[in-house]
Formats: sequence, C-alpha cells, structure tokens
Amino acid sequence: MVAPAPRRPTAAFRALVALAAAAAVVIEMVVGSPVRAMAHFSVQSTALVALVFATSSRRAWSARRPLPFLVTSGVVLYAMTTALAYHLILVPAPPPTGWQALTNLAFHTAIPLAVVADWLLLTRPSPPRLSQSVAWLLYPMAYLAFTLGRAAVLTPDWPDPYLYPFLDAARHGYKGALANALLLGLAIYALGLLLIAADHLRPDPVHPRRGHSSRHDRRPENRISPPATSGLK
Repeated sequence: MVAPAPRRPTAAFRALVALAAAAAVVIEMVVGSPVRAMAHFSVQSTALVALVFATSSRRAWSARRPLPFLVTSGVVLYAMTTALAYHLILVPAPPPTGWQALTNLAFHTAIPLAVVADWLLLTRPSPPRLSQSVAWLLYPMAYLAFTLGRAAVLTPDWPDPYLYPFLDAARHGYKGALANALLLGLAIYALGLLLIAADHLRPDPVHPRRGHSSRHDRRPENRISPPATSGLK
C-alpha cells in the first residue's frame, strides 16, 4: 500500500533524517576509532535515531500504524538530552575541526532539532502514562554501567578511558561520579515528565481540527445506526 499524498512528505522527511543520522555515525566511525566512537552516548543515540526514523518513514509511506509512543518519544528524549548536555556542559574549547566539526554539529544540534521538529509538526499526540518516564531511564542507566565498566577494564595506557568529565571516577572518585550521574538522571527524568506533559497539551499537527487525539481516535468508527441528517453531532 502506498501512503496518501499528505503522508508522503512525512515519510520523505523521516527518511532524510535517518539518512543524515546514519551518515554522521558512519563518518565518525571512519574518521576516528569505531569502538571509541560507538562508546559515546551522542553516537549511540544518533544511531537509534537512524533506526527509528527509517522504520517510521517506511510505516508512514505504507500507511501502517506508527511506532509506539514509548519508542518515538524516547528517541526525542535522548536526542534532547544529547543536545542539552553538550551545549550546557560539554562545549569543547577549542571546537573540533574538519569532518569532526561536521559530525559534532550533526550529533548535538542538527539531528536533535530535526527530531524535535518531527515530534512537534508531524507526529500525532498519543497520551502517555507517567510510568513511561521511568522506562526511559533504563537506557541511561545501562549506559552509565557500560561507561564505568568500560573504564574499569581498560589498561592504563588507553587514552581517555572516561569519555565524559562528570563521569570521571579517576578525578571525582566513584562517589562523586555517581552523584553527578544521579543529578543527570534526575534531569533526564524531569525532561521526560515535561515531554509527557507537552504531549498531553499540544494540538494534533496531523488533524488540527480534531483537537487532541487519543488512542481511541485512531480506531475505525463502528456505526450501528446510519448517521443523523440533522446538524447535531
């Protein structure tokens, strides 16, 4: 099945975002070390954007049911976390040059902006549950365990075992690194709650005249009697 005309721009936009995200990840892996590149949260989250947006593009083109809110908005949350953490905490001095300047812009600015734009302008609201904000923390928690475990098993001659200064247990000790991780986790949780609240309040960009949508809005109507002929609804 081919999507109706209004869905084709959505599918095309998501395909372009997926292609740009995948290209940024590949360039970063080619320019530097593939293993080191994929150890970064920004690269992992961008790879997740590529996968989810490629799937969403295909579903939009074939007029299939969209991916669950837990997945699509989780990608929005991780992209926003990547952008905010970089611009508020991690801006390097001096900035990167060459191909890394391009991938740096893609990971921390261009791709997150495209993801948020898709959520605001092309994605229908789907009233979420508050419990989903807790589920979104599973990936950051797994990443914390991964990055601390990775640093613990690397040999002393390995350059920069800690990829993020606030998680540097050699500098802050494990107590300080875990305290920083807790603060960041609380910030991600708060951002997730804000995302849920915004999804409850924002209008439907796909069918604006229908107002706020719900899961029931996507179900086909099942009329028992013929529609009324009067103007009442």
